Amino acid sequence: MRFAPSPTGMFHMGSARSVLYNWAFARHNGGALVLRIEDTDAARNRPEWIDDIISAMAWLGIDGSQYEGPFLQSDNLGKHTQAASELYRQGRAYYCDCKREDVIARTGDQHRGYDGYCRDRGLRPGAGRALRFRAPDTGVTVIDDLIRGKTVFENSTIEDFVLARSDGSVLFLLANVVDDMDQRITHVLRSEEHLPNTPKQQLLWEALGQQPPAWGHLSILVNEKRQKLSKRRDKLALETYRDEGYLAAAVRNYLMLLGWAPGGDREIMPFDEMVAEFRLEDVNPSPAYFDIKKMRAFNGEYIRALSPADFISACQPWLEPAVAPWPAERFDPAVFAELAPLAQTRVALLAEIVPMVDFAFLPDPVSDEGSWAKAMKEPAADVLAAVLAAYESVPWQAADLRQRLEQIGEPFGLSLGKAQAPVRVAVTGRTVGLPLFESLEVLGREESLRRIRAAHARLTGQRS
Repeated sequence: MRFAPSPTGMFHMGSARSVLYNWAFARHNGGALVLRIEDTDAARNRPEWIDDIISAMAWLGIDGSQYEGPFLQSDNLGKHTQAASELYRQGRAYYCDCKREDVIARTGDQHRGYDGYCRDRGLRPGAGRALRFRAPDTGVTVIDDLIRGKTVFENSTIEDFVLARSDGSVLFLLANVVDDMDQRITHVLRSEEHLPNTPKQQLLWEALGQQPPAWGHLSILVNEKRQKLSKRRDKLALETYRDEGYLAAAVRNYLMLLGWAPGGDREIMPFDEMVAEFRLEDVNPSPAYFDIKKMRAFNGEYIRALSPADFISACQPWLEPAVAPWPAERFDPAVFAELAPLAQTRVALLAEIVPMVDFAFLPDPVSDEGSWAKAMKEPAADVLAAVLAAYESVPWQAADLRQRLEQIGEPFGLSLGKAQAPVRVAVTGRTVGLPLFESLEVLGREESLRRIRAAHARLTGQRS
């Protein structure tokens, strides 16, 4: 198997699924995965994108010990040129000096492919002359796809495609075939967008005297409108999801299910178990819906399955002084360790940990006007005054704090939810968050009362 991305842009979720399927298939069948960077498009390639590919794969769990390479396609240019010369020598390719406007002038159709004008002109290599493959005029090329079954292409519909530009540089179609031959690739598993290229590449394999690999073409990914995912419209970059706090294991699990399913209606399962069951014959060729909400739900399941220590460790990138909203000196790992179990059951993304716990490390809670107005309706001032009086002496434990607030709310006809709203905003700045009474217990009596007192003063000042 080989994964052969081009370093011409972000590493997107479609590429992530493709490499996972290749890796799973190789492991299931005792084969090897080859990473080949197809970097011959010098105008669009950037070295940093090669690093991004390797980094993204490592985050998914496919580090350098899991594949051969990375190999650079540009290192094989000599063999690409040699293959082009061999096809010309055999008469399977010819030189052409036609420009696009020449073809349009001859055919009167700007949408038509090349018309074969130079096939029998006997042009020699020279300036302004590209090398074209001489496609068969008759018969068919059959692609026996492991996912889609047999697909038949009439050879008469395959134009004489370009193998090498007039400057001698070999194009993707031939370079790809030569590299696959050189690396003894037995299976090619890639996006269905490459399917139109496949009969051309199969013809090249046959012209060069070798048996083509087994082909498999994965379905495209679509959004909720069943439109093909687009980097201009949809959130596609793997690094975006990584930076939002998705766990690699959750992303692996979800992407593997975009077009394939294990037996028994299972969804959440270890990757090794998926590898054991993975077969290309079970992959669905229909477009796969990339459901971000479902992947988020998967991530929440994986977060809740972490041990407390692993959850705390996973949160660390969002707690670093360079990114956290609180002063570095106010962060207390022991306090965070007390709050972490409360947050672990409530976050679906690791990035959500910050608004859950920031109240404990900020000098004062930060509340927006909407949250303040929603929570501080009458009789909020009286409730806060009663809380200040009661919480001076109540045992500082969550159960006692809860019971006392229930009692405070009763004369006002308030349920516990209504009674705790002004207290929550006074202490945390938010209308929703971690369990209030456990948060108060962790924050401590002195700091909690200071914040409630400040909120009460603000509220009574507004009222007067």
